[in-house]
Amino acid sequence: MKNYERIKGMIAATFTPIKENGDINYDEIKHYADYLANTPIKGVFVNGTTGEFTSLTINERKKLLEVWIKEAGGRFKVICHIGSNCQRDSAELAAHAQANGADAIGSIAPSFFKPATVQDLVDYFIPIASAASELPFYYYNMPSMTGVNLPVDKFLSLGHRYIPNLVGTKFTHNNLMEMGACINLDGGSFEVLHGYDEILISGIAMGSKGGVGSTYNYIPDIYDGIFQTMEANDIETARVLQMKSIRTVEVIIKYGGGVRGGKAIMNLIGIKCGQCRPPIARMSKDEYDALYEDVNTLGFINRR
Repeated sequence: MKNYERIKGMIAATFTPIKENGDINYDEIKHYADYLANTPIKGVFVNGTTGEFTSLTINERKKLLEVWIKEAGGRFKVICHIGSNCQRDSAELAAHAQANGADAIGSIAPSFFKPATVQDLVDYFIPIASAASELPFYYYNMPSMTGVNLPVDKFLSLGHRYIPNLVGTKFTHNNLMEMGACINLDGGSFEVLHGYDEILISGIAMGSKGGVGSTYNYIPDIYDGIFQTMEANDIETARVLQMKSIRTVEVIIKYGGGVRGGKAIMNLIGIKCGQCRPPIARMSKDEYDALYEDVNTLGFINRR
């Protein structure tokens, strides 16, 4: 693998800017990237759940990655999610990511026809990861969305025998026992990127050094503070900051969850992300007005 280094700190799961007519607003990515470059965020995770990847075409996903790499300009890492229910599509996206200069790739498990065993999951990923053999590969574990709840530590242990560029997992699950098993596997050989923003403090306490999150986009200073205070063993301050994160997550849940509610907050802070694509419902003006009031009450989201 070329230029591989472990991730430490925040990787923002990016939203996909959408125009009013439903087309992707590629031009807004420059503004988005410039904004992120002025935060403590270390990189972006493009075309993931937050980016509505299942609602995008392959060509859209390719162009989004190309634009993100261009606009990042080396200021932060660009990790590409290449997951799909079609193995060949994922391999094509992986090869494209490598050819265009992505820093790493990650993939969620297929969620319609599901792997029944750890070996099935490994076998599914072998040709995908090998299509970008020079890039670090992360297994994106999110059983709440995929319905695939196979033991991740067993996947890492078995998978590394067949997938040389397998370096770890994006662990979007609240099973901290399993997370701990992954972190301590083979003396800490694998990266475990924390994926539940509202319990980041717990993941760090278990030993995670980095995270991928959607709410990092609009309250990055809070999460940077959690990383910094946990490293300094200032648990009380970290708890205060984590509660601010929880208050924010409560708001986005009220407005339809991390993609719908979070995307609306991005619009409020001045990044023109627009509406979500169907089947996620559009945000009405009344909802935006109410969201504005709720965000204003929080007091720690900087609106523009």
